[in-house]
Parts: sequence; structure tokens; C-alpha cells
Amino acid sequence: MSVPGVKRPADHFSGALVQMKRPRQELVATSGDVKRQQIIASGPPRTSSLEAPIMQLFGHEGEIYSAKFSPAGSTLASGGFDRLIYLWKVYGECENYAVLKGHSGPILELQYSADGTTLFSASVDKSSAMWDCEVGVRLKRFRGHTSFVNTCCPMKRGEQLLVTGSDDGTVKLWDTRYKSAVQSFNNTFQVTAVCFNETGDWILSSGVDNEIKVWDLRRNEVAFSMKGHSDTITGLRLSPSGNYVLSNSMDNTVRVWDVRPFAPGDRQLKLFLGVQHNFEKNLLRCSWSPDGRKIASGSADRFVYVWDAMTQQLIYKLPGHRGSVNDVDFHPSEPILLSCSSDKTLYLGELQ
Repeated sequence: MSVPGVKRPADHFSGALVQMKRPRQELVATSGDVKRQQIIASGPPRTSSLEAPIMQLFGHEGEIYSAKFSPAGSTLASGGFDRLIYLWKVYGECENYAVLKGHSGPILELQYSADGTTLFSASVDKSSAMWDCEVGVRLKRFRGHTSFVNTCCPMKRGEQLLVTGSDDGTVKLWDTRYKSAVQSFNNTFQVTAVCFNETGDWILSSGVDNEIKVWDLRRNEVAFSMKGHSDTITGLRLSPSGNYVLSNSMDNTVRVWDVRPFAPGDRQLKLFLGVQHNFEKNLLRCSWSPDGRKIASGSADRFVYVWDAMTQQLIYKLPGHRGSVNDVDFHPSEPILLSCSSDKTLYLGELQ
């Protein structure tokens, strides 16, 4: 005769224990949170003064096309489709402390002056502008292009000069004391990226003609051009030493070129693979670390790519963004990388 089993109470059940998945917000602090999020003490040692290893910044209402650290590294600026320039604090809760208004079209590039007191912007509204970062007002507006202004770059030293490139096929040089351009160079094809060389004697420009042209400001002509890319060049950045320039292209390559005055032979030195451009045709920018040992680039596949500039080895392929990464910038004194994206957010992440 079988004895009926006694039902075991539910609270005595000894089943398998499943470890709870750690929620993402424990690892990422976002600006605008009501309470400071506690960062788990375990993990890699901290390498920066950021409040958390990764900070995500919200506020823009459209795609963000450009973001840059100030030369001091305590603040940063971002701009994009919403036609606004946001100024943020880098440390603490990354507070958005100012919003600059004035452009009537999307902002495609931002650049700080060497002393960090002024900010320059290039816009689809066919103009570029100079802003006072401390007061938060527009100081000057530069008009003269007849189509979108895709890019701008101030001179590092000496006179306060600005160079801009436009879809109207011209590269224009501006003295910030005057309203009109002091020089204009006809490139024939649309210009998507510009920068000065270290001494300010040359302007480097590139665009849909797939080559980098070096304009001699004294002779008002092209000193030489550098060919190698097979599609539109979307970003140029001079190295900290001033000897090299970094280029990003829609042929899905990033390249380093020698721009020293008497460089021998082929000026193309290195080629980096990994970045992706897609149908959006955004102007993806690139950047050098302050010591010149690393380079980084935005990519349409939503990753940030960081390479060793000497060995050409890919060091980081950083996830997080949910849209094309359009611009990246290294902090001037700490191992922090800034990225902005079409997903309307910015990330600050410390590198190991």
C-alpha cells in the first residue's frame, strides 16, 4: 500500500540560483540624472578625473555633427542638425551650462581658437561664425560663400585667421577683424575639409575630387597635391607635431600624410582600415591624441575606432552609439575620448 507524499512548502524549495544581470546604468552615468549613480568599485583602475568611466550627454534635438574639447580641457562644445551650439562641463555631472543660437541651418563643424576664448562654426546657412565662449554671444558672422560651408579651421598661432571650405568649390581665408574674406581659392569641386599647416603658410583642403591640395598663401597657388584616396575626403586633422596630416575618406580608409616642406617621394605614409561610410554620406571626422601616438575616427557602423599611429594596430573598437559616429576628439591632457553621433548623444569615455 503506497503512502501519499506530503507536499513541500513553496518557501522550502531549493532550486538552482541564477545570478542577476547587472543593469547597464550601474556602469554608465548619464548627465541630467537626479541622483549620482554609484559606480561599481570592482573593474579596471580609473585613469581620468571623470565622474564615471563613461559619461553620456543628452540635450540635442537632432543629429550631432561636431564636438570638440576646449584647449584647457574643462569644457566642450557640440553642434548639429538642431542649429544650436551646446557648451558642456567635462567634469562632475557634465552640466550643459550654455546654448548658443544664431545659425539658421545645421552646424557641420566646430573649432576652438588656440587660447580657447572663442569658438568657430561652419553651417549649412552659407556662413561661418565666431563666438565668445565666456559670455556666450556671437561676435562675428562671416558671409561670402554661395553654398553650404562644410568646414572651418582657425590658425594655431599668430594672427587670428580662419579658413573655410564650401560646396561652392572655394576655400576662403578670413581675418577675424574684417567681415569679408581676404583671400579666395577656386577648387572647382566641393570642399569638405580644411586645415592650416603648423606655420600658417599653407592651407590644406580636400573634397569630392579625392585629393588633398596644399595652397601656398604667399604665391596664391597650389604648391602640391597628395593623391591616394579613391572617394570623397570627409575630414582632415594636423598632427600635434605639425609634420603630418590625418585624412578620413568615403573609400573607408584613414591615411597619414607627410606635409613637411621638403618631404621626399610619396607623401602617403600609413593606411588604416576599419571605418565605414554609408548611404548617409555624413562628413565623418578624425583626430590625433595630444602625444601623436594614437589616432581616432568616427564611423557609420556606430563604432569609434582608435589605432596605434606607429604600428597601425587597432587598439579599440568602442560600442555604445546607436547611430553614425560623426566626430571624435581626444582630451588635451587626460586619456578621455569624446564622440558625437546621429543618435543625438555624446559620449565621454576614459581610455586605459
